[in-house]
Amino acid sequence: MGEILEFPSRQAQGLAFLDRELRALLQARGADQRLIDFAVSQLTRTYAQLSESEQYSFSVELPGSIDAADRDALYRQINTGLEGIRKENHALMVQLVARLVLAELRLFQHERVE
Repeated sequence: MGEILEFPSRQAQGLAFLDRELRALLQARGADQRLIDFAVSQLTRTYAQLSESEQYSFSVELPGSIDAADRDALYRQINTGLEGIRKENHALMVQLVARLVLAELRLFQHERVE
């Protein structure tokens, strides 16, 4: 079986979800359109940067004497380890992104002139 391609990408789906949910939340709390647009822009831009930063890429040169089974086992172990690190970091980074965006919203509200 070949590789499955998803359209839109998971990142695009995630950003669309964030956009919809944040707009609905802010509208329910009485925010005006200018604040909603600013909040969505800040959150989606920052979250997109976070997603890009989680795309790890590196190479490992293995000795020629390693057999295919050992190579595949090592590959799986490295991927499993990286995924664990990514998940741990992702939870913390999402929390920090939320705090950053909230601080930016407060500053935006404080500085804007009506």
